Amino acid sequence: MEQLQALQPTQYVPSTAPVPEGPIVVERGSSAQVFAPKLNRGAADVVRFLLEQGEMVTATMSLADEQMELFAMEVGAELILVDPGQQEETELQALFDDSDDADESLQATRPPIVTIMGHVDHGKTTLLDKIRTANVVAGEAGGITQHIGAYQVEKNGKLITFIDTPGHAAFSKMRARGAGVTDIVVLVVAADDGVMPQTVEAISHARAADVPIVVAINKIDKENADVQRTLSAVAEQELIPEAWGGDTIVVEMSAQQGIGIDELLEQLLVVAEVEELTANPSGRAKGFVLEARLDVGRGPVATVLVDKGTLKVGDPMVAGAAWGRVRAILNDRGEQVKEAGPSSPVQVLGLSAVPQAGDEFRIAPDDRTARTVADSRAQRQRLLAQRGDARTQAGVKLEDIFTQIQAGETATLNVLIKADVHGSLEAVTESLRKLERDDVKAAFVHRGVGSITENDITLAAATNATIIGFNVRPDRKVREAAEAEHVEIRTYEVIYKLIEDIEKAMKGLLAPEFEEVVTGEAEVRELFRAPKVGAVAGCFVRSGVVSRGSKVRFLRDGVIIWKGAINTLRRFKDDVKEVREGFECGISLTDFQDLKQGDIIETYDLREIERE
Repeated sequence: MEQLQALQPTQYVPSTAPVPEGPIVVERGSSAQVFAPKLNRGAADVVRFLLEQGEMVTATMSLADEQMELFAMEVGAELILVDPGQQEETELQALFDDSDDADESLQATRPPIVTIMGHVDHGKTTLLDKIRTANVVAGEAGGITQHIGAYQVEKNGKLITFIDTPGHAAFSKMRARGAGVTDIVVLVVAADDGVMPQTVEAISHARAADVPIVVAINKIDKENADVQRTLSAVAEQELIPEAWGGDTIVVEMSAQQGIGIDELLEQLLVVAEVEELTANPSGRAKGFVLEARLDVGRGPVATVLVDKGTLKVGDPMVAGAAWGRVRAILNDRGEQVKEAGPSSPVQVLGLSAVPQAGDEFRIAPDDRTARTVADSRAQRQRLLAQRGDARTQAGVKLEDIFTQIQAGETATLNVLIKADVHGSLEAVTESLRKLERDDVKAAFVHRGVGSITENDITLAAATNATIIGFNVRPDRKVREAAEAEHVEIRTYEVIYKLIEDIEKAMKGLLAPEFEEVVTGEAEVRELFRAPKVGAVAGCFVRSGVVSRGSKVRFLRDGVIIWKGAINTLRRFKDDVKEVREGFECGISLTDFQDLKQGDIIETYDLREIERE
């Protein structure tokens, strides 16, 4: 009805209601229905006025900044436009009072929160299961009733909370969303296997979280176990054992046999005592969502970890864009409890929707506040999704360094380095260290040998790092993940070019002349020999278009082993100019014969670009 009235060709007459005094904060992209009431006007007033100005809008359309400013000027209101979420976060500070946090008289010792990390098959799951089963109440029917992703155990009359994450990638994804929920990391290393690539990744993720690391050398009962060799490998990662004069606690154990588990728990309590972990158990609770799911019959079920305060049944809760009154609280054994204090992992029932892992939860003053905040967040998520910008840009670009230097700030370039061999890795690292100045520091989030993986993207997103690849390339899935996470990947094959780019970035002169555009990717499936041609690769084009004469990188396990061009391209017996995704073809390369099944032929073009 309002829209029909707005179409009447009558002269606009503003409402006589006074506009609020002082600046009025409005989110960009608000509709007339949201914007008008803030100025004591109806949506029809805004629609009618803009129609008279030649702007065809409806009450539910997002308004441009100029449209809102024009209407505000007409009615005499002072307007401040903010990005989606800024107003809501400001309101949150007022709604959720954290003033008690700094009051030391209200602080109490809380249980440490421990995450177990390490390489696959090194015994993490066995260790977790052994710790849990050892703490099950004697005679409990059926043992552990359910798995909720986190649980508490008791040792010497004190509690320890364990978080069972799927891996270090999930650990950093939660950190990327702001959930710093871990106090101590237990790094599990198998005595018969030593430090492996995922072990090094786990160390990098733990260091990025800035938490103490306790090393658990597992499988010491194996015949081929070599504890001293494993200790040496751990020490090479700058985790020097206490027995060697360092400060890293090392526990030798066997999760399978139950050896050393008590000592590990005791050491965790020692570390927790040194860290002096405290929290305020009074007041409204807040914390983080560890995991959530939609349960048939019970609705949304969220596993949460309480950070401060006490969570109680009946509390109005906000978790991300979900809200609701806490209908029930279940502990890690599936038992219903009335409340949960700091460092307690519990399941919560009663939310309106399924929140995301890593979302912060808070207890609101009342239902109305909880619903308002949740609805505001849901609206913001929809708006950001429509704009195709579902998350703020995380990757730190080299171009940003000079801006920080000009502002008088110390610029820290977080980098994640992957190289083809250890020699290259050390050379790149040392070259970057030599470029450091008083106003520019390089922080190495992770360094490793091998191709760039999706785990690297996750870690880079969590730490605002730029990925530098030397003689290695990301595959299509990794590139897509980097684009989705807004992580910058820079690849080099000549070390002086890498150094030159960093130096130019520091001076604000970074201006690459060409941009590489990957045009196609083909996988070698079969190998043939042809007279006068030599080795011919029978390939399947996995993505893009492979063209004759294209520049080529030949990749084996993500590492560049040759560069050149396509010599011949055939479909069956016919020479063709190009082959598209989903088709098979035969490819021979200029002066390269070392072909193997599973190799990747990546074609690319160089496109000249101008940097603004």
